[in-house]
Amino acid sequence: MAKRIPQADIDEVLSRVSIVDVVGDYVALKSSGNGEFKGLCPFHGEKSPSFGVSATKNVWHCFGCGEGGNLFQFLNRIDSLGFVEAVEKLAARVGYTLHYEEGGAASPELSIRARVLEANAAAAKFFASRLADEEAEPGRLFLKGRGFDKAAADLFGVGWAPKGWTGLSDHLKSLGFSEDEMLTAALVSKKEKGCYDRFRGRLIWPIRDSTNAVIGFGARKIFEDDQGPKYLNTSETPVYHKSSVLYGIDLAKREISKTQRVVVVEGYTDVMACHLAGVTTAVATCGTAFGDEHIKVLNRILVTDEKKPAEVIFNFDPDEAGQKAAMRAFASAQKFNALTYIAIGPDGLDPCDLRNERGDAAILEMIAAKRPLVEFAIDRAILAFDLASREGQIAAVRAAAPIVAEITDPILRTSYERHLSELTLVDRAAVNQLVNEVVVAGRRKAVVPTPMETAQSSSTPVTLPPVNLQDPINRRERWLLEVVAQLPEFCESSTLKRIFRTYFSSPRHLELSKIILKHFGEDQFLTSVSAELGPDLSITWREILMATLPVVDEAAKRDYALGVIGGALIQTVEFEKQFLLGALTQAGAAQKSGVASEIAKKLVELDTELLRLRAER
Repeated sequence: MAKRIPQADIDEVLSRVSIVDVVGDYVALKSSGNGEFKGLCPFHGEKSPSFGVSATKNVWHCFGCGEGGNLFQFLNRIDSLGFVEAVEKLAARVGYTLHYEEGGAASPELSIRARVLEANAAAAKFFASRLADEEAEPGRLFLKGRGFDKAAADLFGVGWAPKGWTGLSDHLKSLGFSEDEMLTAALVSKKEKGCYDRFRGRLIWPIRDSTNAVIGFGARKIFEDDQGPKYLNTSETPVYHKSSVLYGIDLAKREISKTQRVVVVEGYTDVMACHLAGVTTAVATCGTAFGDEHIKVLNRILVTDEKKPAEVIFNFDPDEAGQKAAMRAFASAQKFNALTYIAIGPDGLDPCDLRNERGDAAILEMIAAKRPLVEFAIDRAILAFDLASREGQIAAVRAAAPIVAEITDPILRTSYERHLSELTLVDRAAVNQLVNEVVVAGRRKAVVPTPMETAQSSSTPVTLPPVNLQDPINRRERWLLEVVAQLPEFCESSTLKRIFRTYFSSPRHLELSKIILKHFGEDQFLTSVSAELGPDLSITWREILMATLPVVDEAAKRDYALGVIGGALIQTVEFEKQFLLGALTQAGAAQKSGVASEIAKKLVELDTELLRLRAER
């Protein structure tokens, strides 16, 4: 029979727990006054906080994706907990003993996760207690050889798994854990003869989540006759998902939130070395490459601030594997709510070896000497080319151009074009041309032909791909559409026609822009647009209409609208200029002097317009 918790117990638990504290374990929250807190929504990608928590109303709501509810509903969404399991988790948090009606104890399907966490906690204590055993001497020597004393081992909970086959499992059985529970927690393995410990004769690092719960373990090989991998990690369990696990997040989370900086290193001992040296924002992945799920975990803590942007600093080994890992990180850099950097130790030393050989100060100096990740990517892209020859120089620029083209800030892109020109000795104008060829090609590829155009002859409804608002280009497009929809009084029809002709790369935004432009200026502009849209585009249109603009008073609305439109117009003029530069090259090659003269005249006009527009901003 399913268990039922009395309402009195539920009310008592809610009265003892703070919704801000619980949600704050998952999301970096900042007070906005009157008991209200804001942060980045953990349920959808965003770079401007739209997620709110009310300490007085005990509710949460995201104005970006529409999710919201009470604390139990939050735990259901974030941890996939059922109602009863969520109440149990909160009761355990505040040390309250629940009472169950109908004589029910915890039902098996709801208690699995809790039992896995309990087994992990017991295992962590067992491993830590065995580090002092005589058998663990090789493990202690390993730690000592890397500069870690007993205090360091205690801080990180480092332990020892005995070499015997059933040391841990026998201990857990004595505490009341069944073989099935140990198997579910991946603490034991099973063969025909029965269960045996998964970790044996190894140093053990407990892996904790941001709430300090032990969710798994990492085990380092010590003995040469150990036939297993160098590092053996917990396999997938109800609480351990390696694609989103970050070792050290329990110790680093508060400091990451405070400083808005995170250092990503490659291993457990590197995390230990960084923290002990004073870099207390260090974390590491656990047996897997750094990926999108890890980014989501960090983005919950990192908050976008134009005055002081958050920072993600990667530390990779200088070998080929480390170089490839760095390039993978660069490929995902745009997904962060932060600027991305790379820091490489002197002489290729990783943080653990660096601290052991040169002391704590060397770790701090390595982090301080960080380089922008994009700069590293450019340098690596041109490494294979002979820069002593003109052919090699041009080939190097062509190889690095796609990297520079990914930089969305036009001023920053110009700076890196200059950097690439200095590295390769290729004229800046030529570098600019090659980079913009990549930009233009990418834009054309994204919008020509559109899915709507290619499907006009089909009666099957077309669902356009969703807009990735983590992409800064798509996000700027959305800002423009929000201004046109919500502040049309500050928009000029002729300017919009010019911008809309080339501005949109998202197929969804492009289709909307055509309909918006068709009805712009009409008395019932918004109604006319809504009436023409199908169900698919209507959702996006409602999101645009309901978006919260970052302004309140009328003067600020005008400045914001003109700023967004002005920025879009500058980008449009730059695009027109690059298009004409290409046409000028073609006209020169075809020896059409008259056409070239007209294009050159138009280019002068565009340059003058750009100077004026930038001065106005």
